[in-house]
Amino acid sequence: MFKYIMKRLFLMIPVIVGISFILFLIMDLTPGDPARAILGDYATQEQIAALREEMGLNDNFFVRYFRYAVNAVQGDFGKSYRTSVPVVEEIYARFPATLQVAFQAIMLSILLGVPIGVVSAVRQYSAIDIVSIATALIFTSIPAFWFGLMLILLFSLKLGWLPAVGADSWKHFIMPSVTLAAAQLATTIRMTRSTMLEVIRQDYIRTAMAKGATRRCVIFKHALRNALLPVVTVLGIGFGNLLGGALIVESVFGISGLGTLMVNSVKSKDAPMLVASVMFAALVGSLVNLGVDVLYTYIDPRVKIQYLRRAKS
Repeated sequence: MFKYIMKRLFLMIPVIVGISFILFLIMDLTPGDPARAILGDYATQEQIAALREEMGLNDNFFVRYFRYAVNAVQGDFGKSYRTSVPVVEEIYARFPATLQVAFQAIMLSILLGVPIGVVSAVRQYSAIDIVSIATALIFTSIPAFWFGLMLILLFSLKLGWLPAVGADSWKHFIMPSVTLAAAQLATTIRMTRSTMLEVIRQDYIRTAMAKGATRRCVIFKHALRNALLPVVTVLGIGFGNLLGGALIVESVFGISGLGTLMVNSVKSKDAPMLVASVMFAALVGSLVNLGVDVLYTYIDPRVKIQYLRRAKS
């Protein structure tokens, strides 16, 4: 298992390098001059030319990327063109807010989606099943920005229970987490329901029932455990998407997170900040996927045997 994990960590290196190269190339091809963005519209051509020379922007693209890659390996991702603050410090300052929103959203989808999906599958075609499917379809169809605005109108403006914008206390994260969890909750409900329906129709489930096992034991010990693998996969991918897709929620609720940082970097053509931010998000997403694969082994021991065979081969 250790060899498999190390192999996966090693395979992350070309992924991160490829992402950095593509982003660096895209930022180089997009119109705009970082030197002019830094100095402002009233800067003279001499000042802009001097700053470009100082920043090394006149060098060849491959020279600039190689210099950036060498510095990045040493832990130096450069400074932001907009704020002149080291990129790493800016990311570390913004990421906790995004992580908190995404973590609370994924936990909410797990705590609600899995039980609702199980009950919906066990009581197929019942009123609970119909309501859960309808709710999942509604949450899937609702745009995140509209849902967030409706929550603000209800709980902030009309009822006054929760703050509308900011990230100063735990109350500020309730509505953003609910907004971000809506679509993921719907996916979790549908995936849990479909996998549970497939599992409970298997022969070994009927055999366990015929041998006198209680319904609760069959559902939670045998059926749910075998149905969790696809659900865990969806949750792992969903958590990575929540980390990278929290932009709309951060904009609606005024949270200074990683998503807004990326957008501002694109607008100002802040290449060091954008490349480092996306690389960091990709690294976190890759680690989450690796964690999901490791979690498979605790859910289903057969998966662990397959990993051991791969490591030996």
